[in-house]
Amino acid sequence: MAKFNQIEVYQKIAATGMVPVFYNADVEVAQSVIKACYDGGVRAFEFTNRGDFAHEVFAHVIKFVRSECPELALGVGTVIDAPTAVLYMQMGADFVVSPLLNPEVSRVCNRRCVPYVPGCGSVSEVSTAQELGSYIVKCFPGSVLTPKFIKDILGPLPWSKLMVTGGVAPTEESMKDWFGAGAMSVGMGSKLFPKDKVAAKDWQYVTDKCREVLGYISQLK
Repeated sequence: MAKFNQIEVYQKIAATGMVPVFYNADVEVAQSVIKACYDGGVRAFEFTNRGDFAHEVFAHVIKFVRSECPELALGVGTVIDAPTAVLYMQMGADFVVSPLLNPEVSRVCNRRCVPYVPGCGSVSEVSTAQELGSYIVKCFPGSVLTPKFIKDILGPLPWSKLMVTGGVAPTEESMKDWFGAGAMSVGMGSKLFPKDKVAAKDWQYVTDKCREVLGYISQLK
C-alpha cells in the first residue's frame, strides 16, 4: 500500500519540481543513489522498471526508503501495462509513471487512488490523460518535443500540470528553458547520474548536484 496519498504526492512533486529517474540491479547502489538524492532535497523519486527482476530490487529499496528516507515518495517508472502497475502498487509504490498513455493502467491506479503520470506527446493525449484522471502528465520525450511544446500545450489547456522527461540537463540553462516554458516539474536520469560517478560511488556528487538543481528550480518557480 502507498505511504502517501495522491494529494501528498502531487504536492511533493510540485514543491521540489524535480523527480530523479534511476535503476540499478545492485540493491545497495540503488539505495545509495536514492539516499544521496534525498539528502540533496529530493522528495519524489522514480525507480525505473527496466531490468530483469527489477521488482525484486524495488522490494528491498522501498523498505529502505520507508526507514531511511521517511518523507520520500517512491514511485515506479517505465510501466506500460496494468499487471506491472498492480505488481508495484502491491509493494507500496506511491505513484506510477509510463512512457505512454494506457487507459488500463489509469483504471487500476485510480482504483487504488495512486497517481498515474502517463507519457504524452500531443495535445490530444494530454487531454485524454486528464480525462482519465491524471493530474500530472509527463511530456515525453522532451528531447524531441522541446520547451516550445510545453508552451503550446498550455495555450489551449492552461490548467495542465506538465512534467518533462528526456532531454533535460541538470544545468541552470536547461531549467530556465523548461520552467520558463511553463513546466511544473522535470524528470532526470542519466545526466543527473553520470556513469563514472556511480561506478566510483561518489554519492556526495549526487547530493550536491541535486541540491544545485533544486536551487535553480526554486528561483524559477
